[in-house]
Amino acid sequence: METKQRGSGWSIALVYNLYKLFGFRFIYILIYPITFFYFLFATNVKDSLKIYYQQIEKDFNVRVYFEHLRIFANCLVDRFITKLTDEEYVFAYDDIDIPTKILNNGCILLHSHFGGWAASANMAHITNKIHLVMKEVLLESIKKIENSKKNKQNLNNIDLNEGGISVSIKIANALLENDIVAMMGDRASNDKGKKAIYFFRKLANFNKNPFQIAYKINKPILVYFIVFQSMKKYKVEYLVIELDKNLKEEEAVLEAMKKYIKKYEEVIQDYPNQWFNFYDFWKK
Repeated sequence: METKQRGSGWSIALVYNLYKLFGFRFIYILIYPITFFYFLFATNVKDSLKIYYQQIEKDFNVRVYFEHLRIFANCLVDRFITKLTDEEYVFAYDDIDIPTKILNNGCILLHSHFGGWAASANMAHITNKIHLVMKEVLLESIKKIENSKKNKQNLNNIDLNEGGISVSIKIANALLENDIVAMMGDRASNDKGKKAIYFFRKLANFNKNPFQIAYKINKPILVYFIVFQSMKKYKVEYLVIELDKNLKEEEAVLEAMKKYIKKYEEVIQDYPNQWFNFYDFWKK
């Protein structure tokens, strides 16, 4: 998964320092003027969100646009603050026992560019090792700041820049050790991993790699949508997908991907302002 990080090194450093001085509530107040700045100048984001809201058949106006940016800013702040603070974030479940059991036995943890996915590694109930499979284009100034902050000891990065064979071996070994492999479902890192499937009545590309790996290694997929609710509080919507080994790989992968996309559509209908793919997702 490749994504260009928005923001700047100085702004992230400012958030860290202000948090240390004034606490979390002050940071959430500060988000409003920051959001207003992007509201005025991030025209490319506005254009992409117009397409998105039109595709999901929901109204788009200045109030909706500002709120969408504000929620994104909240989730982005939480991504970085969770690396610094020992304060407990709340991740609420309808039934936490089901995903906890699956996580403890190893699985593919499938995220999307939605809500607080980047802050979710702070979840207390995830105790076994998590391998994050990503290729993220970070500004060097942001990367230095993020790397200087503490991470949970059970986190490990698998860099897609290392190449296909090396990455595949690391993922396979992690799953065979009953660890967790976290991947993104709504963007593929290369054309080979893309699969076009109908999403809100129009074809869009999704990442088929996690589903192919789950089929080959015979591990379940645990889909997480981390829904922002309020300061330091998230709700976890999840879906368990078992690939049908009685089907051929291509058929089983397609069936599993359709289940994931159906859940994605349902979550977006409930929380449309937590979609963070800021480009024309349906562009051919």
